[in-house]
Amino acid sequence: MNAVPGKPNVPSISGMHDALRAEASLAPDPVQTSPAAKQTQIIAIYGKGGIGKSFTLANLSYMMAQQGKRVLLIGCDPKSDTTSLLFGGRSCPTIIETSSKKKAAGEAVAIGDVCFKRDGVFAMELGGPEVGRGCGGRGIIHGFELLEKLGFHQWDFDYVLLDFLGDVVCGGFGLPIARDMCQKVIVVGSNDLQSLYVANNVCSAVEYFRKLGGNVGVAGMVINKDDGTGEAHAFAAEAGIPVLAAIPADEDIRRKSANYEIIGTPGGRWASVFEQLATQVAEAPPLRPKPLTHENLLGLFKGEAVGRGVVLNPATMEDMCSAEVLNKPSLEVVYEGV
Repeated sequence: MNAVPGKPNVPSISGMHDALRAEASLAPDPVQTSPAAKQTQIIAIYGKGGIGKSFTLANLSYMMAQQGKRVLLIGCDPKSDTTSLLFGGRSCPTIIETSSKKKAAGEAVAIGDVCFKRDGVFAMELGGPEVGRGCGGRGIIHGFELLEKLGFHQWDFDYVLLDFLGDVVCGGFGLPIARDMCQKVIVVGSNDLQSLYVANNVCSAVEYFRKLGGNVGVAGMVINKDDGTGEAHAFAAEAGIPVLAAIPADEDIRRKSANYEIIGTPGGRWASVFEQLATQVAEAPPLRPKPLTHENLLGLFKGEAVGRGVVLNPATMEDMCSAEVLNKPSLEVVYEGV
């Protein structure tokens, strides 16, 4: 590279241009299209808020641990309530909050500050900002950055389960899908339009990134509060994904869940449901889903249930003003011959 006279080791302008051109001519790294080869199965679970993801994951992770698996459950919801059922209603310190406090005190975060155990299950909460004080998606990204500093990629688990909101569309909540951070996705839904709408959006996100060369697929669907009406089963069939388990709408389950009791225990009344789910989660391959159009999604329900007889009647300016609209003359200058 040419140097400026009298100033050794300082490149000339032309030399800098040549270096920049050479750097710009380098082709980008190809998109990874080979199957994920991690030994640890990292699985992201998505669903509408309140549909029962945390309930499902707490019982699933507990059952897997009783089967001898090493399981890490990570709550990725700003509400930080993923692990509350696992810990009998108690909330554990979040990674983001703990990191802020430790940083202010000039101390480093240790694993024991943010990760807690119960009967073989390891669990932690990423956390997020308080309402109106920040972006939840950015909090998720920051939380995973902190996890990496704590050695996330060196940890030795059979399964890492990530609990994500499905009805939030900002980039932070789509991180596992967009960045191939997990091998597969599981959606939790029920026999109602809103939860299936969210499940369909998650399938659409997976399909979008598969077209870009991503590896993440949908392993299947868990139907929670299944009342037997069949819409969720019909959705799964249309989307080309299996039903991994159907958790019935039962008063015993509702009451025990409200009391923060784990029902996914070996030998218990509901053991078979979560034993089946644990097997399916482990063995179900990541599939490329077939998202439904909105009309097809509505078609899963009876017309009287979703109001398909409603006609969209356009509003007028008179409607908006609740009075006759005055047509004021335009101030636009019109040039003749233009």
